[in-house]
Amino acid sequence: MEEVDVEPTTTPIPGFDSNQKHLGFVWGPGDILVYETIYKASGGSAGGCPFVHEVRKDEDIYSPILRKLFNESHHIFVGLQRIREDLPSKNKKPQFVSISKNYRSVIRACMEELQQVLTTLKWWKPSLSTLKGVISMMSHLSLWCEQNFNIFCTLFFVCDPLAGSLVLHLLDWVRLHKADVDEKAREVLASESPAEHQAYWDVVISYVLQGRMDEARQVLVKQAALQPAARVMFKLLDNLLMKMPIFNPGETQTLTEFDVKWRHWREEVDHCLQDQSFASNRHLEDICKILVGDEDVLLEYKELLSTWYHFLVTRLLFSHPTVKPTELHYYAQVLTTTLYMIQKPLDSILLAAFEFDIHQVIKDCSIALNNWWFVGHLTDLLDHCKLLQSHNLHFGSNLREFLLLEYASGLFTHHSLWQLAVDYFDHCPEFGRVYLELQIERVPLDTERKALKVIRICEQRQMTEQVRSICKIMAKKALRNNRLGSALSWSIRAKDAAFATLISERFLQDYCAKGTFSDLDLIDNLGPAMLLSDRLTFLGKYREFHRLYGEKRFSDAAKLLLSLMTAKIAPHSFWMTLLTDALPLLEQKEVIFSADQTHELMFCLEELTSGKSVPTPDKPMQVLGTHPLTLYLMAVSLSIS
Repeated sequence: MEEVDVEPTTTPIPGFDSNQKHLGFVWGPGDILVYETIYKASGGSAGGCPFVHEVRKDEDIYSPILRKLFNESHHIFVGLQRIREDLPSKNKKPQFVSISKNYRSVIRACMEELQQVLTTLKWWKPSLSTLKGVISMMSHLSLWCEQNFNIFCTLFFVCDPLAGSLVLHLLDWVRLHKADVDEKAREVLASESPAEHQAYWDVVISYVLQGRMDEARQVLVKQAALQPAARVMFKLLDNLLMKMPIFNPGETQTLTEFDVKWRHWREEVDHCLQDQSFASNRHLEDICKILVGDEDVLLEYKELLSTWYHFLVTRLLFSHPTVKPTELHYYAQVLTTTLYMIQKPLDSILLAAFEFDIHQVIKDCSIALNNWWFVGHLTDLLDHCKLLQSHNLHFGSNLREFLLLEYASGLFTHHSLWQLAVDYFDHCPEFGRVYLELQIERVPLDTERKALKVIRICEQRQMTEQVRSICKIMAKKALRNNRLGSALSWSIRAKDAAFATLISERFLQDYCAKGTFSDLDLIDNLGPAMLLSDRLTFLGKYREFHRLYGEKRFSDAAKLLLSLMTAKIAPHSFWMTLLTDALPLLEQKEVIFSADQTHELMFCLEELTSGKSVPTPDKPMQVLGTHPLTLYLMAVSLSIS
């Protein structure tokens, strides 16, 4: 949770007189902490409520099952962005259809996993009723999303607006989402006497209502075997079911030819009804009436149809099999105003889709659903298909970008999903980078590994300021934990001269206290980075002096030591340490320092002890103090001379 520098805001709750209750809240990176406080009327504070409530913006991202959906759909989204814009439309359409199927697959997998978890929870303790309710709601919403993503894609870009293939697609849609008839059929056929099972006729009629004539015929055989006297009647119905034409755009048959064939078949069914060929068997007669689209009979089996859109598809199948997508909304409106009352907001969304009002669909979905995943990905797909009329919103971004930005912003509040959000921001050309720059700074840098991951993302996008900011944060964290090597490394990466100077001072202080350097590998390999600050340069050079001394390269070590003082690189506070380091070199058997170099050491010592400026060859040498080290240096100088 982010820190705040001011007192949290409190909001009074009306209805209290003496002890007024208030709510305080603290903003975090995507969440809010809400807590209750109590103030007495006199002004004194009373004991506060011990409970603190966390209010989250996008609760769904914390579900492990939905996280799988977010991860898998991210890969599909990125693949969609890679489809070349310059490809002809006819070449892109198969790719868009494939993308839509992939989205539907991941939604369905999520829905099935939620249902599996819900089934498991039914055997657990009653105390988990709240959790069961949440998962049940998520499961129903996932089912709705999968159903409607399917039909939206079918209507908006899969189905040919002129050909008569719409009913075929609608039948596939209904069969996919009304699969309980198959489970019931397995139960009936597995019984000892399927034809006498109480659900037998429900199975047969359900298959007919879904246009699954082959399955209906197979189940009818069981009943025909029990009634030899009615075999002719069953054979007649079997023939009608077998001959029912279904338009398939993949075949060579034209729409006109299909229409003529369908009318002939319809006349044949009408003739059987007029002859009362099935009058002796109510179920067979009802099936025959369904084949001619008898609305009264359809209403009798309303329970088997379950939903108004299933009723609509069945009605179109037997009455208007060549309906066009642009005509769909007319039949839907007639149905919903005469037979069904639309009460659920999700049904209103489906009606808007039948009217091809894409913007209304997106608007209603945004209101009805509890996250931006569905509308964000649907809008992106429609935008790529050139089906979304792009218009700028009041704040400058188009609809696609607005929805993707909202979805990605929600992902950024999660500890791992924020990485997915980066790609969504990358594909929002107008405001994506601005959002990313703001959100990336809110990512909690719990570990150095995570910080490096964030930095890599920033460096790939030339986000220099964010890289520096992250490095500074990590440097300060490392310094607080007394990890000087890590702190120095981060400050160098941030190019922060002031902080590098501070850490270099800490290294020197540690050396004075312990007599050794820590993190030698880092200091030995500073390279050009030591030029970031004078103090860092001194640290690197002073370490180099120790390395030269250790390698017994005394002459090079002496020159470097002297240059650190005369070039004013070494801090004054460290001069006495440097002069002390010079003593072992002065005591060597061979002469390391020349007379002039020894004089320069004396001048440095005099400046350090008296505060006077260091003499130069152009100025006469002043009388030096009587510091023991001064006398020692004078003696060395005289012996050299």
